[in-house]
Amino acid sequence: MKDPNKNRPGYKKTKVGWIPNEWDCLHLKDVCEGPGGKYGACASSTEYSQESPRYIRITDISNDGSLVEHGKTSIAPELAEKYLLNPGDFLFARTGATVGKTYLHERNIGHYAFAGYLIRFIPDKISLIGKFLKAYTHTERYYYWIHSILHAGAQPNINAREYGSLSVPIPALPEQKNIAEILSTWDKAIEQTRKLIDAKKSRKKALMQQLLTGKKRLPGFAKSHRYESYRFFELPIDWECTQIRDIATESSERNKNREDITVFACSKHRGFVKSSEYFGKRIFSQDTSNYKIIRRDWFGFPANHVEEGSIGLLQCHDIGIVSPIYIVFNVSDCVIPEYLYAVLKTDTFRHIFAISTNASVDRRGSLRWREFSLIRVPLPSLPEQQAITKVLSAADDEIIQEEHKLKAMKKQKRGLMQKLLTGTIRVLN
Repeated sequence: MKDPNKNRPGYKKTKVGWIPNEWDCLHLKDVCEGPGGKYGACASSTEYSQESPRYIRITDISNDGSLVEHGKTSIAPELAEKYLLNPGDFLFARTGATVGKTYLHERNIGHYAFAGYLIRFIPDKISLIGKFLKAYTHTERYYYWIHSILHAGAQPNINAREYGSLSVPIPALPEQKNIAEILSTWDKAIEQTRKLIDAKKSRKKALMQQLLTGKKRLPGFAKSHRYESYRFFELPIDWECTQIRDIATESSERNKNREDITVFACSKHRGFVKSSEYFGKRIFSQDTSNYKIIRRDWFGFPANHVEEGSIGLLQCHDIGIVSPIYIVFNVSDCVIPEYLYAVLKTDTFRHIFAISTNASVDRRGSLRWREFSLIRVPLPSLPEQQAITKVLSAADDEIIQEEHKLKAMKKQKRGLMQKLLTGTIRVLN
């Protein structure tokens, strides 16, 4: 690991690299109160209740060190007493795939207890503040240490004694506070951008629900205020509600010549992605002669997962291949592919897919073309499809722009954090 402070005047070499001469390099056990024997509570979680302490497990801690608010659980009060957290307590994950994950408890309201696969350390607040330690446990240096200390074996783990041996660079308390405040400002900006993205996604979802069912009509298209009822929705009387088989054709073209064509997989949120990138390794067969060919603007979905929303529209390549379990189809000229894709990705159609799968005679729980093609879809005129698609595309562009901004902010914060926590940049009073 390259160290920009190496041999720099006013810096010294330590176990965590070159740091300012005024900084200390101490073990975690020297600046924290350790776990004192037992780890967290080894008890079953119960349904969440505000009257009982919230039970924090490894899965309740996100990668950025915040608490996951959905799916939270509680622990019986009589089992939680010894494991209740106080503001400033610091948790380390000690086992499993998430070993090394950390959480700083900063909440003053409510009772929180931590589970057995977490280890609590309490910074002494005289020489180390929790926010500085939190920042340090998100640096490259910390992850390098985690990787070097992990036990070999099927279940990686780091125990309390080993965590206690973690070397931490320790500036004077005022400089720690300055560093923490700077990084906290970045965290707030990142969180605001994340909330803005969530708000734009929610707004787009609501817009889709209105535009794709005709509840909201774009200027120039509303010819009547009358609606006709169908099984799953009400549609404007000038719209059609046609079966998929009337506007689409299934394709079973195979890669018989075993050509070297990109293999795609369909993800729930991203649509089609390269299979090797999605799974992180090659999982498809060496022999792809039975794989189905899919072309630009064609649709595809795995027959056994479509009710989860795993349906894609290929637009990133002219041609690709997918697993034989996929249903592949293309649409006629009366349908804009992007419009139909938006329709099929709505929550309403996930529900329709689930019902259709359950009604299918296929014992493997698959939705085959025969049943899928009977599903009805709302279909306005071609010009209205184009107008709806343009509005939704603009909403997507706004979201993508904010996501790029968020990614850039995170990268900039990581770079700044690396310089602040090694003393490359000083923030003295």
